[in-house]
Amino acid sequence: MAGTRDKIILIVGGAGYLGSVLTHRLLARSRRVRVLDNMLYGGQSLLGAWHHPSLEVMVGDIRHDRDVSRAVEGVSSVVHLAAIVGDPACASDPQLATKVNRDGAYRVCAHAVDAGVERFVFASTCSNYGRMENSDGWVDEESSLNPVSHYAKLKVELETYLLRLDSEVMQPTCLRFATAFGLSPRPRFDLTVNQFARDLALGNSLEIYGKQFWRPYCHTIDIARAIELTLEAPVESVGHKAFNVGSNDENYRKQDLVEKLINLLPESESLISYVQKNEDPRDYRVRFDRFEAAVGFQSRVTVEAGLREIISAVRSGVIKDPYDHRYSNS
Repeated sequence: MAGTRDKIILIVGGAGYLGSVLTHRLLARSRRVRVLDNMLYGGQSLLGAWHHPSLEVMVGDIRHDRDVSRAVEGVSSVVHLAAIVGDPACASDPQLATKVNRDGAYRVCAHAVDAGVERFVFASTCSNYGRMENSDGWVDEESSLNPVSHYAKLKVELETYLLRLDSEVMQPTCLRFATAFGLSPRPRFDLTVNQFARDLALGNSLEIYGKQFWRPYCHTIDIARAIELTLEAPVESVGHKAFNVGSNDENYRKQDLVEKLINLLPESESLISYVQKNEDPRDYRVRFDRFEAAVGFQSRVTVEAGLREIISAVRSGVIKDPYDHRYSNS
């Protein structure tokens, strides 16, 4: 894309689990990147690029107008990743989640419109689909949204607002990400694939509930690639649209993940137990054809490869204590 290399991409939440992967990838592609992050989990994820001439880091909070107005100045595109992420984290403090995930996102959008930002990529979630009516069925972008958690309800509210946004300049895109997995400069082990692999790789017991419920999964690198493709796609292909991001082939039930892990770690089978809980009724198997048709996206890293990646990382000792609270959003 001619002329885009000199334009600034603002990544709101650029030091986080997904944001840090995206930041490093964009810098490697000679893009100018500005990060706005409150550094809730620290900013070590950006230290490897600290002296990169195309990186600018702002420590700030999306709850504060002054921080947001400074961050969007001179920006052509905004990728909004900042949030209290995940159902447990939002459920533990719904008021904070609302202030950050709803009010903060509104604030970023409003300032972006005022600043003449051209593109706005909003990180949404496949959790918006809640629970399928047919447990053997599929959902896609034409399916009704049925959020069952505070986290997903806030995402749906922002999607509705953005897709109805009347702006002559700014074109929003909502990306409904599959459940993320894999390594990152800011690791997380409170995500299903990562947690399962960590526990069994280290010889610890694993208690599983909802083994029959479906979820789609997508690696951190593929999520970053999806954002890159969205930023580079013709605006008529992605503007004012919502897309599921993932792969049809990477929908799994928890019991499927366990089977893959037992194949990789046969000695761990005795460590696994199943329990009945009703706290999480989400159940959705998702199709991703629309996004592939729009931007040519296909995920490259399978769940099995991600399991191997986590097993290797935690067994190597590179991550000294993968149970440290810094590696969890909960």
